[in-house]
Amino acid sequence: MSNRTRGELVAAVTATARRHHAAYTLFNQAMAEHLGLHPTDLQCVSLLSLEPGPRTTGEIAELTGLTSGSATRLVDRLQKAGLAERHPDTHDRRKMLVTLTRGRTPEIEAAWDTPGRAFDQALDDFTDDELAVIERYLRRTTDVGTEQTARLHTS
Repeated sequence: MSNRTRGELVAAVTATARRHHAAYTLFNQAMAEHLGLHPTDLQCVSLLSLEPGPRTTGEIAELTGLTSGSATRLVDRLQKAGLAERHPDTHDRRKMLVTLTRGRTPEIEAAWDTPGRAFDQALDDFTDDELAVIERYLRRTTDVGTEQTARLHTS
């Protein structure tokens, strides 16, 4: 047990989370540069890889927080970089679906090999219960971040 007050613990978690966000943002920028991509493009590839299936450009705009025009340009860049392709939606011919390609997957996986192992090793000494708490915290703060982004865009 810690001898810090709840207020001190919350302040410490908040400060550490801000440092984590800054460090991960810098890492994402460095990884994007390493792969010859814009950081937003790499982030989009990462987010699309977590999705269960193809997404429309509008859905990509929602995922990334971009306007529809910016999302269209992002998909154009991904397509030009050999990372994504567009296919007609079989249910609605007016829509195009975006899928990741396998073309550069080996290159991206290779670039993630060393950092991925390092991030995994950072979790090695946590118990399963602690990992569950970390996941719960990350899910909650992700939801809060999404909500606050929407709030800022509407105010």
